[in-house]
Amino acid sequence: MIHSSAIIDPLAQIADDVQIGPFCVIQGAVKIDSGCQLDAHVFIDGDVVIGKNNHFFPFVSIAAPQDKKYACEPTKVFIGDNNTFRENVTINRGTVQDIGKTVIGNNNWVMAGAHIAHDCIVGNNCIFANAAALAGHVIVEDWAILGGYTLVHQFCRIGEHSFCGMGSVINQDVPNFVVVSGNLAGPRGINLEGLKRRGYDKNQINSIKKSYRALYRTGNRLDQAIHEIDLLNDEQGTLDSLLHFLKNSERGIVR
Repeated sequence: MIHSSAIIDPLAQIADDVQIGPFCVIQGAVKIDSGCQLDAHVFIDGDVVIGKNNHFFPFVSIAAPQDKKYACEPTKVFIGDNNTFRENVTINRGTVQDIGKTVIGNNNWVMAGAHIAHDCIVGNNCIFANAAALAGHVIVEDWAILGGYTLVHQFCRIGEHSFCGMGSVINQDVPNFVVVSGNLAGPRGINLEGLKRRGYDKNQINSIKKSYRALYRTGNRLDQAIHEIDLLNDEQGTLDSLLHFLKNSERGIVR
């Protein structure tokens, strides 16, 4: 299962059924769980823990952070299960100035040339189209979609079920359910098709539409919008996560 040209550090812990292709390099105390596949020329360096059934296409690189303050401190990457990383994806370990780790959840689809920088946290079921890039300290919540060549400024947060259109330049938080696009990115509506695909019913979608109007169509200040959205929330708590997001936004939201 391991090609003869691959270079594997003796400290690495690799499950018996992991497939490792030609010219891969694994150095340091890397842990790779069962069902993973590394195609040719994959590079993994440092304290990296990889779950089950992940597929790394050629030239994926997991390495030290691109941070001038980094001084070879022992930082980490944690990757969950069932992720796909296409060609030339780059992932950086964390820094001691922040949480010391970069975390990627489960069932994510990361297309060619995408970049996940140091101390980022990516949830589950996210899609990164080609060359989407996260600066350091970014949080991407579950089911978010980043269109091709999307750029996200450091310390931003991308809310669950949001959609960032192709070429978006994002320098503030993107609330849950919202579609943004442009340079700089602005709000364009709600992610209606995505919500339907994920089982949101008409009443829930209606609540989300009203919350979008409260945020973007009425001239409300953010605190006024939060108060109005709180009143709009339904018995299912459809807007609970949005309210939590808005109340805890540190960079302000895309407006």
